[in-house]
Amino acid sequence: MAKTIKGTIAILTGGGDVPGLNPAIRAITIRAIREGYRVIGLRRGWAGIVELIQDKKVDNSNNFVELTQIIVNRAGRTGGTFLHSSRTRPSHLPKANVPKHLQDTYKEEYNDLTKVVLDNLNYLGVDYLIPIGGDDTLSYAVRLYKEGVKVVAIPKTMDNDVPGTDYCIGFSTCITRTINMTNTLRTSAGSHERFLVLEVFGRYAGYTAMLPTMAGAANRCVIPEFKFSIDKLTERLMEDRNENPSKYSVVLVSEGAMFEGGEMVFKDGEKDQFGHAKLGGIGELVSQRLKELSPKYNNGKKVNVINQKLGYLVRGGDPDAIDSIVPMAYGNLALDLVLKGVHGRLVVLKNGRYDNVPIDVVTGESKVVNIEKFYNTDRLCPTYNSFEMNPLFIMTSD
Repeated sequence: MAKTIKGTIAILTGGGDVPGLNPAIRAITIRAIREGYRVIGLRRGWAGIVELIQDKKVDNSNNFVELTQIIVNRAGRTGGTFLHSSRTRPSHLPKANVPKHLQDTYKEEYNDLTKVVLDNLNYLGVDYLIPIGGDDTLSYAVRLYKEGVKVVAIPKTMDNDVPGTDYCIGFSTCITRTINMTNTLRTSAGSHERFLVLEVFGRYAGYTAMLPTMAGAANRCVIPEFKFSIDKLTERLMEDRNENPSKYSVVLVSEGAMFEGGEMVFKDGEKDQFGHAKLGGIGELVSQRLKELSPKYNNGKKVNVINQKLGYLVRGGDPDAIDSIVPMAYGNLALDLVLKGVHGRLVVLKNGRYDNVPIDVVTGESKVVNIEKFYNTDRLCPTYNSFEMNPLFIMTSD
């Protein structure tokens, strides 16, 4: 006798890749199948469901795939996302990105294809949608929830800046790699008695620079939440260098960090569909200015700089222990909600405990470093009064 299917669950991953996505997909899929659900993976974030063609004769394998235990087990221990990802924003789709079969209908410079998304989800028979992403991906999930889609969301981002949760998938691996790579590069900095400048992720929030610095990987860090004086940074790094027997010092620079009186540094003028221009170059500018200013604080002698952008090195490869365990738990939490018939929720970690909160928290506030509480603006480094009763990653609680 054919097995009765309780319903269909769709999973998608949007935005940047991080280690931990595949373990989350695996956890959801295996548990859902055991509970009697059919599971499909939407490919390339929101792009897969936007570009789907409602015709059984058409090959839609590039847009969705039916997930099985064999498929997810194969990928579950690896990094990245085997469903692939994109920064597609269906509510604000440029004319050039409108699927060919819809171009006669959607002709504006920017188009809202939410009706297409809703129709395609209905065509696939999706009962519950589980998006895994950062605030951009999840902000559109909020839109779909308000349109009547049953959504249970999972937070993911290197920057750990999704509101409502202490932890986002990918953060632990990011800071673990940052610490490891900083410690690798310090041998070169020490050998040549230089400043070591490392640019790390963090558009609006400085957690990826703060936590490694607090852990001792760097002497100083500059973050998006506070516009810094390059003179003061040079002076502080020179102090650190002089106190170090190996005559070097280290600063972590968030990609969204800004000079005093300046703005964010962008690679070019191109923006993604969420309005974000590609950041890049602040680390190089900091390096140039440190080199220029160093004689002022070093008896007229110039100090050379090693400049390295860590970039994709901290988001590629396999997940660490936390990014293997937390995604597994988040996936099961999402299924718990589905089985209870609950939706419109974001699964979270709060103060060391798993929970869930209303999904619209991701659009209602921002999550950034509390400068007054955790950052010394004079010394350009983390500060704290007590670790007692703080969450695992210290400064990640709202």
